[in-house]
Amino acid sequence: MKTQSKNKVLTTENLSIGYRTKKAHHIVASDIDLSIEKGKLVTVLGKNGIGKSTLLRTIAKVQKPLNGNVFINNKNLETYAYQELATALSMVLTERLPESQLTVFELVALGRQPYTNWIDKLSDIDLEKVNWALDETEIHHLKHKRFYELSDGQLQRVLIARALAQDTEIIILDEPTAHLDLHHTIKIFSLLKKLTEKTSKTIIMSSHEVNLSIKFADEIILFTDAKIYTGTPNELINNNSFDNLFPSEIINFNRRWRLSWIKCSYQRNCKICKKKWQLGLLWKY
Repeated sequence: MKTQSKNKVLTTENLSIGYRTKKAHHIVASDIDLSIEKGKLVTVLGKNGIGKSTLLRTIAKVQKPLNGNVFINNKNLETYAYQELATALSMVLTERLPESQLTVFELVALGRQPYTNWIDKLSDIDLEKVNWALDETEIHHLKHKRFYELSDGQLQRVLIARALAQDTEIIILDEPTAHLDLHHTIKIFSLLKKLTEKTSKTIIMSSHEVNLSIKFADEIILFTDAKIYTGTPNELINNNSFDNLFPSEIINFNRRWRLSWIKCSYQRNCKICKKKWQLGLLWKY
């Protein structure tokens, strides 16, 4: 039987992720051994197509692993019925929402469906959870707006509120800042950090934001072409793990400043770009 510390809410053993076809298995990453503690903000970093979203979909039981096991609270993910899993883990994907007339309140209230047998009637407890989620994400003033009236930053807060209303121990977010500008990206990272500290929920999110992940995350899962690194930001910095994240001829990681910056086209560090990195004006690559 799998043994697990009380503080470990999600672990994996010899996990291989990827896709199945009729002819073969296409492995994206293998031999993944994770151990994630309760109340942590964990970011999954790596370039496009390297397996970040595949990992999140696998540990959320959206797709099956090719090999190995996932455990949530010491229970094998394969043994979870979907309604039981919906009370343990919630997930926010990057897909655009379909058009509808739902208000913010109604959209957040959808998070209570696992507890209402998928009907619309909300109990007093359900209403309390929805209003609590609106308060925690600071969007109570938007509750009567239609969701199509929202900015991208507001919509991300609404989707996070829906996951909070679902009241699961684990929340998984697939690139929640993908369509946001720098200002709103920082606000989302700050919000997620606050939520883990205040609620003791575990939040696992994929991202391209290396510098913000170093600042806000408790743990980082770092996908590179060679291997997957895991640890605290300090551990990964001290082990030079970020040096393997991007080609050295394009991007440098400065351990002293804990920042990455793009090399200019003349193959030397551009002083203007370097200054922008240090001021926090450039974050994406």
